[in-house]
Amino acid sequence: MKHKYTNDLINETSPYLLQHAHNPVNWNPWSSKTLAKAKKENKLILISVGYAACHWCHVMEHESFEDSLVAQVMNKNFINIKVDREERPDVDQVYMSAVQLMTGSGGWPLNVIALPDGRPVWGGTYFKKEQWMDALEQISKLYVETPDKLYEYADKLEQGIKALDVVTLNTDEPVFEKSYIDEALTNWSKHFDNNEGGMNRAPKFMMPNNYHFLLRYAYQTNDKKLQDYVNLTLTKIAYGGVYDQIGGGFSRYAVDTKWHVPHFEKMLYDNGQLVSLYADAYLITKNKLYKDIVTETLAYIKRDMTTENGAFYSSLDADSNTPEGKLEEGAFYVWKKAELQTLLKDDFELFSDYYNVNNYGFWEHDNYVLIRKDDDASIIKKHNLSIETLNKKKAEWKNTLFKARNKKAKPRLDDKTLTSWNALMLKGYADAYRVFGNEDYLASAEKNANFIINNMLREDGGLNHTYKDGKSTINGYLEDYSATIDAFLALYENTLNETWLNVARDLANYTFDHFFDEKSKMFYFTSNQDESLVSRSIEYRDNVIPASNSIMAKNLFKLSHYFDNEHFSKTAMSMLNNVKPEMMEYPSGYSNWFDLMLNYAQPYYEVAIVGADAKQKITELNKTYLPNKLIAASSSENNMPLLENRFNPGNTFIYVCVNKACKLPVTEVKDAIKFIKE
Repeated sequence: MKHKYTNDLINETSPYLLQHAHNPVNWNPWSSKTLAKAKKENKLILISVGYAACHWCHVMEHESFEDSLVAQVMNKNFINIKVDREERPDVDQVYMSAVQLMTGSGGWPLNVIALPDGRPVWGGTYFKKEQWMDALEQISKLYVETPDKLYEYADKLEQGIKALDVVTLNTDEPVFEKSYIDEALTNWSKHFDNNEGGMNRAPKFMMPNNYHFLLRYAYQTNDKKLQDYVNLTLTKIAYGGVYDQIGGGFSRYAVDTKWHVPHFEKMLYDNGQLVSLYADAYLITKNKLYKDIVTETLAYIKRDMTTENGAFYSSLDADSNTPEGKLEEGAFYVWKKAELQTLLKDDFELFSDYYNVNNYGFWEHDNYVLIRKDDDASIIKKHNLSIETLNKKKAEWKNTLFKARNKKAKPRLDDKTLTSWNALMLKGYADAYRVFGNEDYLASAEKNANFIINNMLREDGGLNHTYKDGKSTINGYLEDYSATIDAFLALYENTLNETWLNVARDLANYTFDHFFDEKSKMFYFTSNQDESLVSRSIEYRDNVIPASNSIMAKNLFKLSHYFDNEHFSKTAMSMLNNVKPEMMEYPSGYSNWFDLMLNYAQPYYEVAIVGADAKQKITELNKTYLPNKLIAASSSENNMPLLENRFNPGNTFIYVCVNKACKLPVTEVKDAIKFIKE
């Protein structure tokens, strides 16, 4: 196919950048060469940030960036840079902070105008064509007539951006107590939606880390009310349209309060974390719904998101083509009533009651997003069915609709591989294996871990961030290290293969060399080997993905136990202490830090298992939900601090220790669990 326009993005590997390679806008990738060009020509820089699965990014591309008149204005007055936020989260962070300071909110697409030196002076998110043209004309005029004003504003904004992520070392004595967490929870619970689950607002994000922490806290403190709220939330999400009822897997968020209509893109990071969450929730409740969610989501990941070499793709787009060839959000996932009647025939009535093909499940334009309202027991009673019959029908419905859906145009796939997101999915597989014992899950986890070791780990001990078409590129960010260490620790606990534990420690040492800030005892998001941006940020507030610093602090806490390493131990404690003053005010933005605080506020157990049957004992131990423990084990003599001099050829002993004080060794798992639960 011959294209009328081609720009410099044609040489990139990012699917998002390639989507813009034939815009009439003279797009450039973010690079030192492009930035030098802006300085040399003394031109303003226009930075537009998005990602492949982003619906409004596509809308703005279609309305503005594909328009030759808009392109004319952009090409004449600006050096235009397109950024894939998933490839360059560091660039995204700096300019997102700027837009949040300027406008009070942020999102994608993110559009910013910066001075030739890269410092931002104006920005926002989605703009209609007329607004966009208008803004570009005005700023170009300002730059020609009164550039001093822009430089003055840039100075102020730069200070603001730098102040956003400043963490000062907290020199107060670290005190981490349950009463502090209780008080924070009282604040937090005022925002709970006790009818539909989640927070009391729309849109609703799943925020897996919030519920992972709340699940653990409710269980450890035996808080029945909180347990009910978490289970209500997990059930409502599983019943909702945010969960793909036909093909498995989760969309990013719901636009309404009942988890019904999703923003249809499916991101790897949500699915990895939600698998971990539902697996743990199953371990506590034995709720079949939770097991089904894990099974179906991992089937989706294997089918649609996994490469032959065991790596995972990044996302599936929200938009796909309708039969008429029109690009529409959710077109692949929604159903029309007539279509369902034709496909399901006599079963349509029962199906429409189960999945609410009625006012409750109606979305727009005769389209329905499948959503459940009633549990299986209610449906069985109402329709006088047996559970076997209902299960058989459900499987048939899903199969029929899945086949029909697959004849439609599929959403676009972002087929790049990101180290951090792969690690989150790898952890999901490891957690699912721990809970369900499915060997295929472990095989997928190990295959992915080997992919990371063989393709993303460099000779110098550092990680790269992204992989595509056989090439691994972009120096890794703190998120890549923290998520990979976390996943490798989970893999070690499930396999006893010390390679994963040792690589985790080596990666932690690497982050101290290249990311650590001696002054604040926190880690920068970017390595000291990266070219500097307007600001070198410290990411510490938890979001849909926990902050790279909170994951890192938890990693160091665990590694300090495994290797008896005081430096790791003190750093983890300082990091938590630094963040503590902010945690009370907005608890949902610090849930992973609260999870770490629980390790200090209540007993945390080291479970050391040594002997020929170590693996078998771990499998048995993992049948009980024990979030406040780590496992160290070996089936032979081992000199790891927790295992040294504990091997007995005649028996497999389990040692349960707290703060280096151990109970007498036992041989039965049930006795070890008693020590932890007493």
